[in-house]
Amino acid sequence: MFRASVRLFVFALTLLWPSAVLAAHAVAQYGTPKYPPNFDHFDYVRPDAPKGGELNLSTVSLNSGFDKYNPFSLKGRPAPGLSELVFETLTVNSLDEVNVQYGLLAEDIEVAPDFGSATFRLRANARFSNGDPVTAKDVAYSFTTLVSPKASPRFKSYFVDIDKVVVVDARTVRFDFKRKGRDLALIAGSLPVFSPKWGLLADGSRVSFDKLALEPPIASGPYRVDRSPSGQNAVYTRNPDYWGTNVPARRGTLNFGKVVYKLYKDIDGQVAAMRAGDFDVLSETKMRYWCCQYIGQRFDEGELVKELFPHRNPRPMNGYIFNLRRKQFQDVRVRQAFDYIYDWEWLNAMIFDDQFDRQDSYFANTPLAASGVPSAAELALLEPFRNELDPAVFGPIVKQPNTKVGGNYRENMRKAIQLFAAAGWKNRGDGVLRNDAGEPFVLHVSGTPSLLEAFYLNVKRIGIVVEFKNSDPAVDRENLRNFEFDFTSQALRESRNPGPELYRAYHSHEADVKGSENLLGLKSRAVDALIERILDASSQEELETAAHAFDRVMLHEAYVLPWRYLKNHYLIYHRRLKRPEKLPEYYGAYEWVLNTWWDGSA
Repeated sequence: MFRASVRLFVFALTLLWPSAVLAAHAVAQYGTPKYPPNFDHFDYVRPDAPKGGELNLSTVSLNSGFDKYNPFSLKGRPAPGLSELVFETLTVNSLDEVNVQYGLLAEDIEVAPDFGSATFRLRANARFSNGDPVTAKDVAYSFTTLVSPKASPRFKSYFVDIDKVVVVDARTVRFDFKRKGRDLALIAGSLPVFSPKWGLLADGSRVSFDKLALEPPIASGPYRVDRSPSGQNAVYTRNPDYWGTNVPARRGTLNFGKVVYKLYKDIDGQVAAMRAGDFDVLSETKMRYWCCQYIGQRFDEGELVKELFPHRNPRPMNGYIFNLRRKQFQDVRVRQAFDYIYDWEWLNAMIFDDQFDRQDSYFANTPLAASGVPSAAELALLEPFRNELDPAVFGPIVKQPNTKVGGNYRENMRKAIQLFAAAGWKNRGDGVLRNDAGEPFVLHVSGTPSLLEAFYLNVKRIGIVVEFKNSDPAVDRENLRNFEFDFTSQALRESRNPGPELYRAYHSHEADVKGSENLLGLKSRAVDALIERILDASSQEELETAAHAFDRVMLHEAYVLPWRYLKNHYLIYHRRLKRPEKLPEYYGAYEWVLNTWWDGSA
């Protein structure tokens, strides 16, 4: 059962409202928002930043194009930038606080004392791109559409705890929740809102939402879709009549008059285009490019600048997973063995110039990461599942195999062979690992080895048969939707509110739903209960305790072969671009550029 606090979760109360109706300009999961009700702008923006000019960005598209302006449907390739520029939500996160949202479309938020509902009052001047006011009915329509079969199932999963949306009056909408949790008002606030007139034709007929393709969206964001002269680039122009310019959460943001996304077929083409000055900003994560590819006259003369920007972002788990629906991967010793085979330190030194840290937690770089031995509070959460968990969960936290400091890769390989043997997979004289029935251990892999080439070579050396299949992106996506794979990569999205993301990726509720994000096929009572504890935490202390316990279970059970993260953003940018002096704390590189930078030549 989920527990619910009975304390009132609203902040910065406005004096103009009757005492029976307490409303707030912001909502925080824990504590009090940094910015008061009468705040003018966020500290990390320049409120009088000039508007205009152009920002050229890039993205890699294997098909070098897109076929729709609907980012919410399942099929097709959406244009980049839609969610950031065209569609808006009821509330937005600040970039210098953890789990605090401020009103955007909503001017105030009222959260029920038991966290069972949240009510949003829309701004009277909020407008769609066609000039229509944004109403409570539009909010309800957007929610109903996104949780319907006509949208990608990830939205139904994300909003799974919202029971219904009630239109209270023309500008007021209430979200009723299936459970009572502090996180749910933030989830409701992140609902994208669009007009029911999107897809409405002149004759009164309607294009079905899942069939919307290049019909321009009718939404409330500061940018509108423009036609690209090339037919390939995604082009957005700033709406001169944008309604939200002076909303505190928007003041000084989204300053470019035009934003263009240039699409490249591959990364090498993108890198060459950056060197040639074809676009303005690139956030690089590949250190072999950062150190050695961004050179030449434009860099020497200072036209293009390379700079590191620190951040405090939580680093969600990313790495490689095995399909637990396959019998050979259900034994924890098999999963642990693969971790010993993977020589992360060699890869980091040889390929990444030692710039990365290895992911050692599902909450790396945050207080939610487990360490040492379990506290008494953590043990209280783990104890009911002792018979289902590896006994190691109740001891010290996992330390990943290491070959850099006092490590020995041959010893790691020897340990991997021992683990496979303990799980029933042995070399029976022909150089192949086989079970007692004589069946070989086969690992099917889609695509080319890429950065895992050395890993696959060592996997084969200990007797595993690795079979590579030709890769087709469309086929690969369909196979993942249908859980037809052995081994694949998975990266959780960065979130300052990790509970919903964990629910979608690891809760058993999602394990058998094709197209869901539970690619692992994980079904664990302990994991389910701990995710629910995270979702239901009533204080930062409770959140940390539940997250620590979850971290221990997931790491000891070796569900993911952890990969890497960076503590800085590695940016290349054109010198004509300007930015505020103050950095935010929790931010994505492109999010920061789009929201706070401006064209100094405008």
